[in-house]
Amino acid sequence: MAHIIVLGAGIGGMSAAYELRDALGKDHAVTVVGDGDLFSFTPSNPWVAVGWRRPADIQISVPTHLARHDIGFEGVGAQRVEPERNRVLLRDGRALEYDYLVIATGPRLAFDEVPGLGPGGHTQSVCTTEHADKAWEAYQAFLAAPGPVVVGAAAGASCFGPAYEFAMILDADLRKRRLRDRVPITYVSPEPYVGHMGLGGVGDSRGLLESEFRQRHIRWLANAKITGVRDGEMDVVEMDDDGQPKKQHVLPFRYSMVLPAFTGVDAVRGIEGLCNPRGFILIDRHQRNPAYPNIYSLGVCVAIPPVEATPVPTGAPKTGFMIESVVTAVARNIQSAIAGAPAAAEATWNAICLADMGDTGVAFVALPQIPPRNVTWARKGKWVHMAKVAFEKYFLMKMKSGNTEPVYEKYVLKLLGVMRIR
Repeated sequence: MAHIIVLGAGIGGMSAAYELRDALGKDHAVTVVGDGDLFSFTPSNPWVAVGWRRPADIQISVPTHLARHDIGFEGVGAQRVEPERNRVLLRDGRALEYDYLVIATGPRLAFDEVPGLGPGGHTQSVCTTEHADKAWEAYQAFLAAPGPVVVGAAAGASCFGPAYEFAMILDADLRKRRLRDRVPITYVSPEPYVGHMGLGGVGDSRGLLESEFRQRHIRWLANAKITGVRDGEMDVVEMDDDGQPKKQHVLPFRYSMVLPAFTGVDAVRGIEGLCNPRGFILIDRHQRNPAYPNIYSLGVCVAIPPVEATPVPTGAPKTGFMIESVVTAVARNIQSAIAGAPAAAEATWNAICLADMGDTGVAFVALPQIPPRNVTWARKGKWVHMAKVAFEKYFLMKMKSGNTEPVYEKYVLKLLGVMRIR
């Protein structure tokens, strides 16, 4: 009997555990190692930050639902992966041995790379539900004394969708409260232009999002690097096309939400052969690590190159559709490895994103993610907002039931009509 450990209990880790159980049956052991007992539907965090959701609305108990499928769970978190010894050290001092390891940890949030950034400093975050809940607390205080807002992402960020979402959800919420006229909003990003999103743009995403920002009176600074944050002030350097400083800005704010750059988590960083210098897991086309072929990885923690070089560093996003495809490839390749067969499954590295804007939304499709593409498509409409609400519902149902159906393929692709676009 083989023992497979899945490191991480987020969207990728939970999906992988269910698909592995489905692929392997009950003859092999599957154990998930998480950091705490709760699964959070991360795409809903911007709604939590403005009070449109409570944390309990988007969280479920991990051990309760995994146990129904005979999947083990350890919620104390991983201290260190020891690939030479095929084991994971837990934070309580215990060690778990594995035959195969799936690393799906998500990222370490590198707030420390910008002085004063993050919930421990002077800005808020929607990267975790805990952060989003703290952002909601800060937002309630802000509403009593509104003023300038800065939303954006730090240099090296690779996840821009939530920043766009939050800026426009905030705009929508403030208009509902009749406070929008008292709140100047500025979007700051390392992207070379609005709508780049770490993807080199998708269709006319630049024109679409610039138009949306103008309509909502959201000022923007692109090709910009945040160099420091103080209480109520942010230092930003706007760069030229060669990455040289062009203009210095000091932006005042009473409320700010900034997404950080990511690195690999401490449990794997610095392990030679396993990670790149930023701590992201190195993989081949079958999601296996070249140095340790019994280790697989998926999701935000994998090492993939930027879509293109940009004057201020940006990374490439890993979207939910991509993660679902990778999860299936990992499960099939571990099934093959156990049977003594060569790995054959490969993921489709496509990007599909539903960006909610509070009262409307934008859908982006990039097939494949890295240009040149077969499909580049972007559309705006209230239906995107409704689609994201429905997607939240279906994905939480999937996590509770252990259903291995690909939610994006079954619901989102049909809704978008991608087959007709092709």
